Amino acid sequence: MATAATPAAPAAQAGSAHKRVVFVVGGPGSGKGTQCDMLARDFGVPFFSAGELIRSLIASGCPEGKQLQDIILQGQIIPSEVTVGLLQKAMATTPSDTVLIDGFPRNHENRTVWASQVGYDCEMVLLFDCPDEVMLQRLLGRAGQGSRADDNEETIRKRVKNFKSQMEPVLEHYRGIGKVTTIRTDRPISDVYAEVSGIWRQRFANATAAA
Repeated sequence: MATAATPAAPAAQAGSAHKRVVFVVGGPGSGKGTQCDMLARDFGVPFFSAGELIRSLIASGCPEGKQLQDIILQGQIIPSEVTVGLLQKAMATTPSDTVLIDGFPRNHENRTVWASQVGYDCEMVLLFDCPDEVMLQRLLGRAGQGSRADDNEETIRKRVKNFKSQMEPVLEHYRGIGKVTTIRTDRPISDVYAEVSGIWRQRFANATAAA
């Protein structure tokens, strides 16, 4: 089988300003997307999803998107340099000095490529911690409501297991430098958000309000 050509990493705008970046991570069904939406609504902070940026590029039908689609169809992993490049390009579109990045980094390589390519690290890692069985039931309950086509018990358990194994070295690194804030999300959305928004006000509200 021929190997799909690797697309060049999208170039960020020259002179892109240093951002205060918050990585938002959590297993599938942990509720991180919902909480990011609420933070964006209430504090005006932009957030970018690595997965959504990739899907949007593929859906555009542009040559780079077609190359990414070929990579995925061949069962290969999209290079971290490409993912980071998409995030850099997205961050350059907002004047805000603080941004949320949802679902990144996913593994140790993502983190190291970010550090070398962007040139600075995140300000904080928000870890949405949720029991496996709760995430499983949430995803199974989404059937027919925008859930992934492969959302069945077996594939969900595999996704959760992969998330944990790949994220462990990332979390170990960030815990070692005191950047991880863990939020338990097996609670009502409003309870989780009360904690999340409180953390945000304490750490970032002045920055986002001034943006």
